Amino acid sequence: MNKILFLLVGLLLFGCAKDVDDTKNSEEVFAVDISGSQLPYFKIEVAEVIQNEPKVPAVLKLFENKIKTLESNIGIEYRGSTSFRLSDKKSYGIEAWDASGADTDIQLLDYPLGEDFMFTGQVLNVTDNWVWDATFLHHYLGYKWYAAMGHYASRSTFVDLEINGKYKGVYLFMEKLKEDGDRIDVDDLLPNENDELNITGGYILKIDKTAGGDVAPGQPLEYYLNNWGDDAKYSQDNSFRSAFDTFGAPLNSEPYGAKTSQETYFLYEYPKADRISDQQKSYIQNYIHEFELALLNDDFTSDSRTYTNYIDVESFVDYFIINELTKNVDGYRLSTYMHKDKGGKLKMGPIWDLNIAYNIGGRVPDDNWIINYNDFEPNDLWLVHFWWKRLMQDPQFKSQLKTRWFALRASVFSDDQILGLVDQTATYLIENGAIERNYNRWPILSFDYNDRINQLRNFLSNRLNWMDSEIGSY
Repeated sequence: MNKILFLLVGLLLFGCAKDVDDTKNSEEVFAVDISGSQLPYFKIEVAEVIQNEPKVPAVLKLFENKIKTLESNIGIEYRGSTSFRLSDKKSYGIEAWDASGADTDIQLLDYPLGEDFMFTGQVLNVTDNWVWDATFLHHYLGYKWYAAMGHYASRSTFVDLEINGKYKGVYLFMEKLKEDGDRIDVDDLLPNENDELNITGGYILKIDKTAGGDVAPGQPLEYYLNNWGDDAKYSQDNSFRSAFDTFGAPLNSEPYGAKTSQETYFLYEYPKADRISDQQKSYIQNYIHEFELALLNDDFTSDSRTYTNYIDVESFVDYFIINELTKNVDGYRLSTYMHKDKGGKLKMGPIWDLNIAYNIGGRVPDDNWIINYNDFEPNDLWLVHFWWKRLMQDPQFKSQLKTRWFALRASVFSDDQILGLVDQTATYLIENGAIERNYNRWPILSFDYNDRINQLRNFLSNRLNWMDSEIGSY
């Protein structure tokens, strides 16, 4: 991080992170009219040019009902790889810093104490007149539904964002997924904890592209506008490859180098690649390999299973359900998190990154499973790993899926609950002027917001009915 300047001026300019009980904000100037809006309003002041990497020092102020409730030092950077290259409306990652420039926890909104957050914007292009998620509900709905299933999902809040006096639009303020008792709750794992008990967890792995800022840090901002090659820079330092291809056949080629579409790599998310020990790498690699062998070799015509010794089946069932309900075409093959606690089994989740899900994803027909992505996009560099098709060959897994699905349909996934959250959230954004403010700032022509909401409702209604029919036949 670029903290040298921060160390010199932080005490004078920014002060310490603090909560503010200040009702004397009547003269506070906002970059846009927020009269009557209930959305939290963030103002960020930053003296340096924001980079993709590293974060630069800034000060953040949070206003709720125009009352300043928090002021904090932060580091800020752009975030996203594909979205950063394609979108006019950039997303930002922030990290809370104290007056000396060290990471610190702060209390934001009603979230637990934390240090890493993000402002996630829609992916849109004003010149070419397109937007991936015109409703701005894709992430929010998926996270709410996954949480309703009893899992951790990133807390998220619709907010207004202003940087250096310029209004940036409505954003989804979110937690960064990370190891944390209030987030992905796995045990701490230090580099020297390599004994038989401690080495079993906790771990967080991710199937994803490699991030440009991680594999090519410190480049000029312009570099990240066209650094597509950085998306597949897998190495033995940051990842390991499955021994099997996307069909479940053994891979005979050497790992790393130029990625092929048949390869699946697992990135070290926690412990981070620069902290995980060689012994810990070996342990988690062997664990995944043993699970894959069991999954491939189990006889599904018998009553016994060995692959269930390695995975928390309930979490796999729920991960399948949330990806399939939302028709997340990036699911399973990108932005796919999994974790393993000390002494525990591998669990899927949390869900992440739904901006091209629902009714705009394309690629896979609406009356098909996303796990069949490879059948429709066989030349994609990132394909769905063999786990999911193999699991759906198991009558016991399908039976468990059927039981869980119809239990959810009778409760938090009823039509009234699913469509009600869509209506409730869209109404909130409209009545608080958020949609009007956002699209005044980012004018995308030739679409009607209410029409897009209706399209989303129709998609979800049809998807629910189709899944009822498909799963009901198991």
